[in-house]
Amino acid sequence: MTLGRISPLPVIAVLALVALALGSARAADVFEVRNVPVDVTAETAAKAREQAHARGEAEAFRRLLERLTLEEDRDRLPELTTEEITTYVSDFAVSDEKTSSVRYLAKLHVRFKPDPVRSFLRSLGVRFAETPSKPILVLPVYQSAGGSVLWEDSNPWRNAWNLRRAREGLVQLALPLGDLGDISAVNVQQAVRGDIDRLSGLALRYNAGDTIVAYARLGLNPGTVSRRVDVSVVRFSPHREPETDLLALSQQADESEEALLVRAADEVAVRIEDSWKRENLLSHDGEGITAVTVPITSLKDWLDVKERLGGVAIVRRLEVILLSLDEVRVNLHYVGAPGQLQTALGQADLALVREDEDWVLYPAGGQPPGKS
Repeated sequence: MTLGRISPLPVIAVLALVALALGSARAADVFEVRNVPVDVTAETAAKAREQAHARGEAEAFRRLLERLTLEEDRDRLPELTTEEITTYVSDFAVSDEKTSSVRYLAKLHVRFKPDPVRSFLRSLGVRFAETPSKPILVLPVYQSAGGSVLWEDSNPWRNAWNLRRAREGLVQLALPLGDLGDISAVNVQQAVRGDIDRLSGLALRYNAGDTIVAYARLGLNPGTVSRRVDVSVVRFSPHREPETDLLALSQQADESEEALLVRAADEVAVRIEDSWKRENLLSHDGEGITAVTVPITSLKDWLDVKERLGGVAIVRRLEVILLSLDEVRVNLHYVGAPGQLQTALGQADLALVREDEDWVLYPAGGQPPGKS
């Protein structure tokens, strides 16, 4: 195909056009469910494919709703028909497709329409969040009579975290590799006492935000011979005081110690996910608007900030009001409370700060553009 010559648009017009798509990039990520396996046998390959796609969309829709909602609200989510679910599907793709005369296997990647899904949850009165967290680094420390271990191969608590099935939620939990770089960055004593500089340095290695030190100890239930695991979860952040959560799980009948530890790791992950969602539940009161100034030294500065804004799901729309050589002034249209906007921007490495009477947006973790 031959492309004709395209006349260049003024810079401000280009920025305005690009802004129309703002929010769609991250929203597409949040509302996209990938790698849903399907395996269906039917009378013909065509029927198997049709049934597999329907089942895959249903499973993807269930995963999406679980991603957005609290654990306690899952029972309020209704079962929809195939036809009803299809109305929420934007498009889908297929990979690893294999067929025979009667069997169909594949992995489905389904994108859903954000606004209809939001309206559906609101109609049910179900609270939801859609701000993804930066990855959180997990350091599993196992306590036994012989002392505490972290990086050792003999650490059964670390092995349990490796065995658990990763959840497809708004919070990605990262487990360090345990290589020489990790071992030299943080030892078990530094992890136990919460050395924030060491923990933050290790988190940076994995492009993570906060770090969680999860302590586990196996013991006996008082007055019985049954086993239980006690877990203490401490969340460390450069931006706030440490937060601690405690839980204890009793060993079930015919449950191995390894399975008990894996179940405990799953429960910790659920609690972390639900805690994040509670902090970022969206109000249903419509959009807020905040006027923001973005200092720049070049067009590249603005394009970098704009790209990061495109990764903030709760930012629905952006209006460029003024473009000059040293700043861009925009109106951010968003859902949720102002504090939630700051949190969501922080997950995209953007810092929204108050300067005098104005809101100013800087790339986080570095010098503001044009300032030293």
